[in-house]
Amino acid sequence: MLSDLVRVRKWAEFKRLVTEFKPDSIVYSIDQNGVSRTKELTALRLILLVQGGYYVYLDFPKGNENVLRETGIPIHRDRNGVRYLEDEDVIRFIKRELGEGLAVFSFWTT
Repeated sequence: MLSDLVRVRKWAEFKRLVTEFKPDSIVYSIDQNGVSRTKELTALRLILLVQGGYYVYLDFPKGNENVLRETGIPIHRDRNGVRYLEDEDVIRFIKRELGEGLAVFSFWTT
């Protein structure tokens, strides 16, 4: 039985856990990348809630490329050149990879 938090290091493992547990929903959060000098919003956190705890997967930018390392979600730039992730890209990716019927919620709006 799971208790508390388990950090999942690979996207393939998180995807396997979603298949195993068959959740009704996934929660995501777009966070500041602490490695960035500008604290750009380019860190993605996916949260899988299960009985007794939760699994968390984190993805970060792939060097200076404008995609996330494992998921390949695109990173955009605002008019000042600051990089960020868009909610629509994250939701589209989750539904494509984990199932169209899966409800997807932003951590900040749940």
